[in-house]
Amino acid sequence: MRKLSYILIIIGLVFAAGCKGKKGSLGSSPSPKKGNSSQKGPRNLFKFEKSDKLSYVLDKAKIEKKPVFIDFYTTWCTPCKMMDEDIFTDRNLATFYNRNFLNYKVDCESPNGANLAMVFGITNYPTLLFVDDKGRILSRHDGAAYHSRMMELGQEAVKKYKDES
Repeated sequence: MRKLSYILIIIGLVFAAGCKGKKGSLGSSPSPKKGNSSQKGPRNLFKFEKSDKLSYVLDKAKIEKKPVFIDFYTTWCTPCKMMDEDIFTDRNLATFYNRNFLNYKVDCESPNGANLAMVFGITNYPTLLFVDDKGRILSRHDGAAYHSRMMELGQEAVKKYKDES
């Protein structure tokens, strides 16, 4: 029982801390490069927009009158992978996020992703960003967020978006 408690504490610390810095830096564990869309395992239920350009997503958000949820990730980040497996596959969260946001994933190691990460000052992975249709930040969370926190973040961002509209 004690061993299980230690394991859960360690997993919690890794999940809460997120990944910082670049691939191969202290605190990160390099792994073979493979894109999140081709990963094996559970399928994402969040509907992520397929575009290399944030401007396309913002234009669509303006038309649909929705804020944008952006997941800044890297392929080697363990908490990012945990979000893919545990959060983006959750039916309740997916229903809420798909109804209230345009969802967008940004690979911070891609050329455009690195540029967006620099623009928004992203240094931790994952970073969860909520923006309005002009790209103005409504809310930001550095590191992974588990189920209840993910729902709170989304609800707070929707409220801020509605208050600003």
